[in-house]
Parts: sequence; structure tokens; C-alpha cells
Amino acid sequence: MEFAWSPQDTAFRGELVDFLDTEVTGAWHRSDGTGLGSAVYTDFSQKFVGKLADKGWLTPHWPTEYGGGGQGAWQHFVLGEEMWKRGEPRGPQYMNVNWVGPAIIKYGTDEQKQALLPPIARGEVFWCQGFSEPEAGTDLASLKTRAVRDGDEFVINGQKIWTSYANAADYCFLLARTGSTADGRNGISVFLLPMDTPGVEVRRIDCLVGEHSFNEVFLTDVRLPVSALLGEENTGWKIVRRTLAYERVGAPRYARAALVLDGLAEWATDRGELADPGVQEQFGEARALCEAARVLVYRVIDERAKQKEPSPLAYQARAAMVQAERAVGDLALDVMGSEALVEHSLGDAQFRNSLGAGIAAGSYEVQLNLISRLILGMPKE
Repeated sequence: MEFAWSPQDTAFRGELVDFLDTEVTGAWHRSDGTGLGSAVYTDFSQKFVGKLADKGWLTPHWPTEYGGGGQGAWQHFVLGEEMWKRGEPRGPQYMNVNWVGPAIIKYGTDEQKQALLPPIARGEVFWCQGFSEPEAGTDLASLKTRAVRDGDEFVINGQKIWTSYANAADYCFLLARTGSTADGRNGISVFLLPMDTPGVEVRRIDCLVGEHSFNEVFLTDVRLPVSALLGEENTGWKIVRRTLAYERVGAPRYARAALVLDGLAEWATDRGELADPGVQEQFGEARALCEAARVLVYRVIDERAKQKEPSPLAYQARAAMVQAERAVGDLALDVMGSEALVEHSLGDAQFRNSLGAGIAAGSYEVQLNLISRLILGMPKE
């Protein structure tokens, strides 16, 4: 087997790194005390993704007819790795290009594709994800937001929570129940919701750790035309299952963790702490977890490159990334002590990221349940 990167992918990575060295410098997203949920971050991301789009690097893996570059899955993932090493300067755009766009390409009507895909490919819009609810976060099959058919429209009422970037989003990839509660996952549909639709209200959720990025979204008698439905009515679960397989590995957070680990090693070496065998062992374990996450993610990308249907391997990869991020975050505290909690320091950023690692993109515990049921074959209790 050949495990090396192709010459084309290696050349692309080199060109991309040169570009990022010019456009994304230092701790760009924390330079003035603001960050992921801030207006400064959003403004930077909008300008930055425009430059990526001009070079054909925002959606390199999309078909050319939808504004993409027609490249393979590996080039797309080279892009993702290098972006996450820099703190993800695309902001919420990684959701647009990783799974919102592909879902529309797979299930959308011609009109939806023509209207919604080009703005994503040009970097002109932000999307958010309307999945979690106060009583249906990890258990999406229990969601209660309801869409009722009224002639040529759906009337939607309900609430979403922990909705990242909703305060800046132009559209929401929204799940709502169109069947009965008893239907469970078989009564869910996907809607492509413009966030400026009357009846949509966004409320900020202040964050105890880190900057603001979460919001609540309240939907009160929101009217959407039937044309806003993605795929067929009551088939949303099928769309979401496929979509989440892309989301699970869409953010290669191990790349950022590995880079932080290198920085921690330099910090420890300068202070003579890396000579301690116990510290060496901690660094070795953290490095092994980062590498394990990378290899498991690559298995998922290999499936995608071979145009196979998404498999449960994505859940393994997601769980491994959580373990890697937590290991590096814990190591930062152990090695740096109180200095790891100094605002905007290397340890501070990683520690705060690791706290949310097991929640974003599906909770860690749910991934383990899915692994036990779908990969190890354990019966569902």
C-alpha cells in the first residue's frame, strides 16, 4: 500500500502554507481580546474566505458545475488540516463547504442548487445548524420543533439551542418534526431557512469559558414555502445521517492539538522540564493520541475518496479526536501550571478548546454508544 501524499497534494499544501503565512499571522483571532463569536472574527472570516474563493480553494472538492474545483477528497482535507492549524480562519464557513453544500448537492432540487450553492462557493454567506433543542440535544430523534403543512407553506414553531454562529448566519440548516412524535426519526424533515424570515429570533448565550459563539433560536409561526424543504418530507433522518458523517471529521482538530503539542514541547524544553521521564511519557501519550486520531480520520477520507457511502468509522475518528484534544489540554495544565490559564496563552487556548471538544459535532458519549452498537455489535439497551 502507498501511504504517501501524492505529488499534487504535496504541492498544493506547500502553496497553501505560503498563502496562509501571508494572510493569517500569529494569533490573529485573539489579537484584540475577541474571538470566534465576535464581529471582528466574523468580519475577518468574510474577507478571508473571499480570498480563498478567488483562488478556487474554498470548495475545491465540489463539482465544477456548482462553483467547485472538481478536485478530490484529499485536497479538501489538506485544506482542512492547514486551516485548523491556524485556528480555523474560515470561521463558520467550514460547515458550509464540508456538509451543508454537499447535502444540497446530494438532495437539493435544481432550483435550490442554483440559488444556494454559488453564494457558498463564493464565500458570501454563513450557515448555522439548527439541530439541538433544550430536551433533544444528543437525542435528535426526540426533537419537538414542529413544521405543519398549510397549503404551499410550512408553519414552524419551536426552539433550538447551542446554535453556533446563529447571530451572524444568513441561513439555517433546520430540523423540524413533520410527522407525529411517535414516528421518532421517521417523522423529521430538513428545511433551508433564511435567518431573516419573520418569526425567527436569536438570543445570545454567554459562555463561561472562552468567547461567545452559542445562541438560542426561537421560531414563532415561521412560514416557509414548500420549496424550502430539502429532500422529501419525513426523510430528514436519512439526510442527517449522511450529513453527520461529514461533520464528524469535517474539523480536523487533531491538527491544531498536534501543533499546540509542539509548542508545549518547546516551552518545556526551554525550562528543562522535558528531561523528566514522566513528562516525556505524557508527551508521548499525547502525541500517540494525535496520530491515532489522524490515521482514523484518514480512513474516513479514504472512503470518501473512493466514493463509498459514509460508514460508522466516522464515529471512531470523532471519539479519537476528542481524546487527543483532551490529552493535550490536560498536558498543558500539568506542564505549565497556572501559566496555562493566562488569557490567550498557548495552554489557555488549548485547555478551553478541550473543554468543548466532547460536545461540539456530537457528544463524546454518544459517539461511544454508536461505536458499541454499529461497530462492536453490542445490542442497544
